[in-house]
Parts: sequence; C-alpha cells; structure tokens
Amino acid sequence: APASVPVDVRDWILRVLKLETRVKMKVEEGPAVTISGDGDQLEQLLINLLHNAADAVREAGGTGEAKIGWARQDGFLNVWIADEGPGISNPANLFVPFFTTKQVGTGIGLVLCRQIAEAHGGTLTLQNRKDVRGCEARLRLPL
Repeated sequence: APASVPVDVRDWILRVLKLETRVKMKVEEGPAVTISGDGDQLEQLLINLLHNAADAVREAGGTGEAKIGWARQDGFLNVWIADEGPGISNPANLFVPFFTTKQVGTGIGLVLCRQIAEAHGGTLTLQNRKDVRGCEARLRLPL
C-alpha cells in the first residue's frame, strides 16, 4: 500500500527525467500542483514509463524524441508520455505479466506501473498515437 506524502508534480517529473539521458525528452510543463502519493512508488512508475519511451525512440532509429507533460482536469492529475517509436504492435498483451517484446526484458514493468497507479486510486493506459507514429502513456491520479 502507498505511504502517502505530498508530492510536488513538477519536482517529481523533473527529478526522474534527469535519470533518462539516452534520448531527447521534451517537457510540456503544466500547472503547479501537489498530489498525495508514495514518492518512491511514483518514481518507479515514471522511471519505467520513461525508460519504455526511450527504448521505443531508440528502436525507431534514435532520431526522434519523447515528451512528457501534465495537466489538471476534473479533480485529477493527467500525466502523459508520448514517444516517436514504432507504436504498440500487440495492445492486448500490454499488461500481461511476463509478456515482453524486448530482447532483454522481464515483462513486469507495465504491470507494476498499472498496479502502482491503481493503488493510488488512478489509472494507466497506453495507446498508439493518432497524429504521428508512436505510443502515448496516460497516467491519471486523483488530486
């Protein structure tokens, strides 16, 4: 269960972004907002999502970028991570434990991310982008 403390969203996102240096990450800053959550769990969730986005960009040749942003909407924080990778080839298996399309991977990253989101009263969805090639992860957490 999450050990909730106040989490400054901007600080959380920028702190985790510093850990992913393999591809260009663009930040679309949202409003100043603080949520209640387990800082360690939320960091792990974001690390996994950013790592996946960077992997996707690199798989597509490494010349693209990923972007992250956040907004408030209807009592929720929405965080999105969009990449310019190849997109999701098999969306039905995204959250199946131990299923992976990566050469080196365990297949537990997205499962763990979804569990963390749900333990915080939120949701995590992934889908192919409609406007350009790539995938978009959407995390929705209560304010």
